[in-house]
Amino acid sequence: MSAWLGRKFHRVGRFDQSVSGAVARIPLSGADGGMLRLTRTADKGVLWMLVAAVLASKQGSTRRAALRGVISIAGASFTVNLVLKNMFARRRPAAEELPISRRLINQPTSSSFPSGHSASAAAFATAVALESPRTGLVIAPVAAAVAYSRVHTGVHWASDVFVGAAVGTGVALATRLWWPVRESDEAAAHLVREAPMLPDGAGLIVVVNPVSGDPGYDPTADVAAALPAATVLRTEPGLDCVDQLEAALEQALSGPEKILAVGAAGGDGTIGAAATVALRHGLALVVIPTGTLNHFARDLGVYDLLEVSDATGAGEAVAVDIASVELESESGTRTHHLINTASLGAYPELVRLREKWQGRWGKWPAFAIALVVILRRAEPIRIRFEDRWHEVWFVFVGNGPYHPHGAVPAFRARLDANLLDVRWLRADVRFSRTRAVIALSLAAIGRSKVYGERQVPELTIHLDAPEAVAADGEVLGEATTVRFTVAGQVTAYRRNEDNPRWATRPRPHHRELPLSRLAALFKRAA
Repeated sequence: MSAWLGRKFHRVGRFDQSVSGAVARIPLSGADGGMLRLTRTADKGVLWMLVAAVLASKQGSTRRAALRGVISIAGASFTVNLVLKNMFARRRPAAEELPISRRLINQPTSSSFPSGHSASAAAFATAVALESPRTGLVIAPVAAAVAYSRVHTGVHWASDVFVGAAVGTGVALATRLWWPVRESDEAAAHLVREAPMLPDGAGLIVVVNPVSGDPGYDPTADVAAALPAATVLRTEPGLDCVDQLEAALEQALSGPEKILAVGAAGGDGTIGAAATVALRHGLALVVIPTGTLNHFARDLGVYDLLEVSDATGAGEAVAVDIASVELESESGTRTHHLINTASLGAYPELVRLREKWQGRWGKWPAFAIALVVILRRAEPIRIRFEDRWHEVWFVFVGNGPYHPHGAVPAFRARLDANLLDVRWLRADVRFSRTRAVIALSLAAIGRSKVYGERQVPELTIHLDAPEAVAADGEVLGEATTVRFTVAGQVTAYRRNEDNPRWATRPRPHHRELPLSRLAALFKRAA
């Protein structure tokens, strides 16, 4: 075995010598100075941090790409610099073999194997490509140039660069275990072939919540301009959105115009109110995302008023499930509708902390940190379902199947599955909190005994004491019995991207940074 390994290493050494010799014989040119500047700019990942800052300046896929890229660089740097370099001591190439104009003034003294610069470059480029393939095509040649610059300037052997790049690529791909990549911008759903067309919003009543989302922006005027034939309302303080829409609908029904749809511009709470009215009266639903998070709109695949105007005017829509939550307590029974998720126990506080911290650390690191904090101070709740009692830290109920299975729910795979996604974290297992944190950190929560998951059409949960129930980001109240069902489906407008007429229409979450901005940054670095 040792003889076999010796022969393999000897071949690698000869390959490295031949590559370094060939590079040393390349005639001097102006590219030599560019390679020196590029490789110095990439020291300690500075170049990639600058690129990440540019990418993060715009919401959407490029911001996610920046976050994944930074996390991947951190993982690749740890693996290469703190693990592999300490395991494999290797001399760097002799600088004397290169012309003086190509040599780095400050030669690195750490082990040559593997290349940390190549690992960071490959990790960042791969991570960006996972989230934003178009941006990845711009960054990939720069990452390759950084990797090559380590050979060109004589500080690494070619095999150091190849192994470093392989490690970086592997680390970036491994981030998908904790942070799944959404392959589609919208959840699957059946097309509704005969959705009513609403030219300029005719036949539509839409309520606008001006305090959702950006506090400095009131979307009312923009909604009225995009849908000039619609009846546009503004939410009123102290008046429930459902009651407001019901009153407007009753008044409109006495007039000559036929009402075909109701809609809302705001966050998930406002959208949920419109969905309740749409389901109750058999009307179509128009979703205008102007809130802060817009979970439902993102899963539906609606991102701005242009898409709303296109879809409603063309009558393009899909079938979407709406769930119901029935709360039973000593004071009586109340029913609410659910468009996203509901929860019992510590989950609402967990989500609140995650949303508070995700702008600083990213969604999944923030979730992991929030889980640790919540599990330290949470008290288990006792619930009964599936004909037995359980002690759990929290219960999560999604309106439709969430992806991925056996992991932290990230986004919906379908909107019309007629199923509830139920997940819980057990508290009746020894060292359950510690086991949950370890399993989450190893991306193995789905195989842990502390984790449970079901997909069911309905669910009834009994509690041994009143517990708060939250739905779509709002606390509904306390209950001793909670019943979840799929109440029905509504027709929700969504532009059909397979329609050739929209081929030239941009989707705002696809609008990436102008390539000229990235090109200018790379040019300054070189």
